[in-house]
Amino acid sequence: MISLATLALFLLAVLALFLSPGPNMAFVLSHGVAHGPRGGFAAALGISSADLVHTLFAATGVTALVAAWPPYFDLLRYAGALYLLWLAFQALRSNGGLPAGARVQPSAFARIVRMAFLNNLVNPKALLFFMVFLPQFVDPARGSVPLQLVQLGVMLSAAALAFNTLLGACSGQVGRWLQRRPGAERFQRGLLALVMVGLAIRLLLLDRPSVPSALSATPVQGS
Repeated sequence: MISLATLALFLLAVLALFLSPGPNMAFVLSHGVAHGPRGGFAAALGISSADLVHTLFAATGVTALVAAWPPYFDLLRYAGALYLLWLAFQALRSNGGLPAGARVQPSAFARIVRMAFLNNLVNPKALLFFMVFLPQFVDPARGSVPLQLVQLGVMLSAAALAFNTLLGACSGQVGRWLQRRPGAERFQRGLLALVMVGLAIRLLLLDRPSVPSALSATPVQGS
């Protein structure tokens, strides 16, 4: 069981990480502006779901195994970059995808959740981050290490959901304000596409980190 002192330190560290700008923050903000608070919440839900998967990978040792394969980092970032470029293309299509500023219907909500989930899941630095960040708050003397990793990961995911939901709600209000301006839909689509292209370029320019140096890798919010 994790001690209260360790838990408090962990939550403070997580809060500091959330406040650092990064791809997840950009993803939530852009979808909140484009699709309103509900779109921002959908992005937050997808990101937190991927965080849970990263947690399971770290707790079961899957992350360590795949990180030990040298080509893995490049394959994952190229796949992620291609996916983001495809999302940018979809955002620019005038007759496809989810119309910017439109009310988010259940099917569109699920689509945004899926996009956010995949965007976070294919981020190689996010995967490495979970492998090196969570173990810093684990004490083997206090019980099962995998169980403690899962507990920490679930708390991180829940905190990310709350933070990103608030972020999406705020950006959603900005989106609603923009909808009342001429050319709002084109601007929102362009913003969404620009963010996706920027995230793709960032992935392509990433250096392949070693596992020890991943301790300084940009974290979940800035991963």
